[in-house]
Amino acid sequence: MKNTIQDKAKLVNSVFSNVYKKYDLMNDLMSLGIHRVWKDKFINWMNPQPNTKLIDVASGTGDIAKLFFYKTNKSGKITCVEPNKKMLTEGEKKLKGCGPIQWINSPAEIIPLKDNTFDYYSISFGIRNVSDIKASLKEALRVLKPGGRFMCLEFSKINNEILNFLYKQYSKAIPLMGKLIVGSEEPYKYLINSIDQFYNQKQLTELMIDNGFENVEFRNLSNGISAIHSGWKI
Repeated sequence: MKNTIQDKAKLVNSVFSNVYKKYDLMNDLMSLGIHRVWKDKFINWMNPQPNTKLIDVASGTGDIAKLFFYKTNKSGKITCVEPNKKMLTEGEKKLKGCGPIQWINSPAEIIPLKDNTFDYYSISFGIRNVSDIKASLKEALRVLKPGGRFMCLEFSKINNEILNFLYKQYSKAIPLMGKLIVGSEEPYKYLINSIDQFYNQKQLTELMIDNGFENVEFRNLSNGISAIHSGWKI
C-alpha cells in the first residue's frame, strides 16, 4: 500500500512537471473555457466573507486563490499549498498582484500548518490526484477552524447518457491535443484515466462524512461533468 501511494505521488509529480508551462492554456482548450465558469460558481457558493482565511490545496496556478482575493474585497488571507514545485512557481508569478500569499510546497496528506487555522479549505481539480484521499480529508478537517468549510471542485460522473457518450468521445482527443501543444500525450492519458477512475458524487459525499465532515452536499455542474462538494467542520 505504501509503495502504491509513493508511486502515485511520483507519477502525479512527473505529470505536472511536464505540463506546468501550458497548464492554463490546456485547461481552456480541454474545457472550451468552461472551467472558468465552474470556478466562478465554486467561489460564489463558498461566498467567503471579508478578512477570512483560505487554504487552497493543490493550488496549481492559483485560479481559486485569485477569485477568493477579489471576492473578499482584497482582504482575505490566503495560503496556497501545492506539491509540485514548478506549478507552485507558476502560481507565484501569476498572483504577484494579489497581496501577500503564503506559498507552501507540500502534499495534501501532510500540511505543515497548525490545527484550527482556516475558515475555508478549497481543492480544485486536485483531489483525484492525491495519493491518499482519506489522509487528505483528515488533514483538511484538522487545519480548518470549528465552523470552517471544506469545498472541493472536481470532475465527476455525468447523469445523461447521450452527453456522457459525447464526452467520452471528446476525451479521446485530449491526449492528441496535449501532444500538439505540450509535446507529450502521456500526461493527458493519465489525466483522462484519473477522471474515469475517480469516485462518483455520492461516493465522495460518503467519504467526506466518514472522515468527519458534516452537512455534506454537492452540486452538479454541466450535468455532472464536474461537481462541487461542500462540508463543514462542526
